[in-house]
Amino acid sequence: MKLEFPVENTVKTRSSIRTYEDKPIDAKVKKQIKDYMAALSNPFSVKVSLQLLETAASNEKMGTYGVIKGAKDYIGSMVSESELNLEALGYSFEKLILYLTNLGIGTCWLGGTFNRNQFSNALEVKEKDLFPAISPIGYPAGKKRLADTLIRKFAKSEQRKNWNELFFLNDFSTPLTQEEAKEFAFPLEMVRLAPSASNKQPWRIIKAQDGFHFYEAKAPGYSDKMSFDIQRVDIGIAACHFHMAALEKDLPGNFEKLTNVGIVPPANTYYIFSYILS
Repeated sequence: MKLEFPVENTVKTRSSIRTYEDKPIDAKVKKQIKDYMAALSNPFSVKVSLQLLETAASNEKMGTYGVIKGAKDYIGSMVSESELNLEALGYSFEKLILYLTNLGIGTCWLGGTFNRNQFSNALEVKEKDLFPAISPIGYPAGKKRLADTLIRKFAKSEQRKNWNELFFLNDFSTPLTQEEAKEFAFPLEMVRLAPSASNKQPWRIIKAQDGFHFYEAKAPGYSDKMSFDIQRVDIGIAACHFHMAALEKDLPGNFEKLTNVGIVPPANTYYIFSYILS
């Protein structure tokens, strides 16, 4: 399958942009973005709605509590209640963000630091839909604000957990090495570099004989103030990185939610789905 962007370079190039140039995105590029959004799909067969919000025309200042400066356009993500809905949203939105990164357009996942009511009204979010995240889009400013540096430092944005904390062989007591992962070392490394809410990196993956089992290491109390578990969105982001990397290397497999994996997870760790080798 031919991908729209080189996976490794795009994943390593992507970073959270919080300050934007006062330069509009070209109309042709916007059409390209809208067309890409309209054609997006995910391997969980869940309908995810991604909408572009252009605030320049209305001259409306959108509330992001000082986190974002200079952005004129935003993308909102919505999904209705269904199995794996939040994971599907994370997958689709992250694939769009990687596509935008390859176009030279800056993005920043926002799950809590935005005025949800204001954005919900502007995007006309349906009453029953979940509205987990938005992202500003635009051209990154050459000079970062002090606030940008402080946010990145506070969130430890540059730090990623080591392999032995994230990936395991057959059970949760045996860390997986890159040698044991073989050709799937690349997709797993792309997962390790993925963004997540507060950089908590809640994904845990077990390599088994039939494939890879994805788990959520849930931070107790982290999502309590929201009406949904935002860390499930992070698992979708991880699935996107894994899948894009596997597709680029022509590695066989597909996502399935199994009824019984037969593995006992640690406390606060929950099975989500598997990537079954075909």
